[in-house]
Amino acid sequence: MSFGSIEAGGTKFVCALGDEDGQIVKRVTFPTTTPDETMKQVFEFFDSYHLKAIGIGSFGPIDVNPSSQTYGYIKNTPKRSWAHYNFVGAMKSRYEIPIGWSTDVNIAALSEAMNGAGAGLKSVLYLTVGTGIGGGAVVDGRILEGFSHPEMGHIKVESHPRDGFQGLCPFHHNCLEGMAAGPTIEARLKQKGNEIDPNHEVWSFLAHYLAQALYAYTVVLSSDIIILGGGVMKSGQLLSKVKKELVERIADYVEIPPIDKYVGLPALGDDTGITGGLLLAIQEYEKVG
Repeated sequence: MSFGSIEAGGTKFVCALGDEDGQIVKRVTFPTTTPDETMKQVFEFFDSYHLKAIGIGSFGPIDVNPSSQTYGYIKNTPKRSWAHYNFVGAMKSRYEIPIGWSTDVNIAALSEAMNGAGAGLKSVLYLTVGTGIGGGAVVDGRILEGFSHPEMGHIKVESHPRDGFQGLCPFHHNCLEGMAAGPTIEARLKQKGNEIDPNHEVWSFLAHYLAQALYAYTVVLSSDIIILGGGVMKSGQLLSKVKKELVERIADYVEIPPIDKYVGLPALGDDTGITGGLLLAIQEYEKVG
């Protein structure tokens, strides 16, 4: 029994074939260009297989409300050629099978919850800190969504006293993404994160913003674990700074699990997203099966 997965990122698409256990059998990767060019490659990959269902995790914002007339669309994305693109509609016109649909960060959360760092826990929060910042939560094996999907990267944060940066987000400026995503490092210092001294003050700035966000998520959701993924978190000194500041912010008001168990990195590495798409496909198949 074969299932398909698409991890649709703003820079690249990953498509995979997997089995009923959510294990990857085959995958391909290609750049995200225009819908016509990119979807042609998607179809060329999946047309060779008889699939039971496909799970899609897409860059956003997207419409995840099944009662909406634009369910399955990518909405007002900065990638202009993809704005208002009917992604699920295009897939359904090609494949008459169940299609699972969510954000790229939600499927990463699902993957880590089921088979990664959150396995065996009731509730898992996953935050990716990279080119942008996005978050997803999984409770009892199901992605947490309502009228839309979470936009955890856009909560407002207070500026660090020594950080004069005004933020990059065109909508909110001093939101978490605008102050702590990867591009903010280069905007401040004209250098990429992997070129910055581990002791540079900028890492304290980022930890200041991330800890604020994690504090908010903690008091609102009280997840069993918070997993921090994305390229920025590969800067080894950042995680310890975030954990230290989070403990200080909580100030014993709520009792969290031991900090080294409560906040950590993904267990599945670069397979987190694409594996989550397979799990989403399996869930969608079981709904209608």
